[in-house]
Parts: sequence; structure tokens; C-alpha cells
Amino acid sequence: MRTRTTAAAAAAILLALTGCSSNTDTTAKAKATPTISKGDAFLTAVDKADIASWASAGPEDAELLDYPQRWCDSLSEGHSAEHVLTADQGLLYPYGDGWGTKRAEANQLLVLGTKSYCPELTDQVTAELRATGEY
Repeated sequence: MRTRTTAAAAAAILLALTGCSSNTDTTAKAKATPTISKGDAFLTAVDKADIASWASAGPEDAELLDYPQRWCDSLSEGHSAEHVLTADQGLLYPYGDGWGTKRAEANQLLVLGTKSYCPELTDQVTAELRATGEY
């Protein structure tokens, strides 16, 4: 009887030690997933979008990164996608010295910006643009 109790106790101790060892190994082996900044996510999406308006001249990354947070701020204040992209109202239309963006591509940029910077507003923006037939 004593042999079984000792064997059971030894098995329990071995299991506990193995469990601790396993958890430590798992923790040590786990690698942190690199986080991608909002800006990098936006620029990557823009690169994949291949904006035709910028074939001959387009914005620098820093210049382009000026838009998404401002778009999100304006949308969060209750402004519409139309307001954000109407130059005489929102003053947030993506254009600069020597480069511009066709409206359909500006709509696409606005959606990409919301996906990266304020994803909770993406459905609203997409619905507004679709309702106008411009997306």
C-alpha cells in the first residue's frame, strides 16, 4: 500500500514539475507579435491601392500621413465623408504642391485612412460613399 502512495505522490510531483517546466518553456518560446503603427498600416494599404492619380507625381509619406487622423477627427465631430473631402468645407482633400488625387481615389484613401486610424467609423464612411454612388 505504501508503495502505491509513494508512487502516486512521485507521479504528482513529477507532473507538477513537468507542468511548471512546460509553462516556462512555452513562455520563453513565445515571441512578441510586432505591432504595426497606424501610419505604417495606412501607407502599406495605400501602396497596395496603387493610386493612378499619383503616377507622375504624388505625395511624400509624411505629407500623406497628415490626412488620416484629421479625417478621423472631423468624422468623429459628426461631419460626413462628403464634408471631409470637399475642399471648400473640410479642407482635407488629399492634394498638394505638384500632385492631386481624383475624387474616386480620394474616396478610397478616406476609407483606407479610417480602416487604419478609426476603424469604428469605416462602415459609416463606406455607407455614405456608396449612397452617393461614389464608392
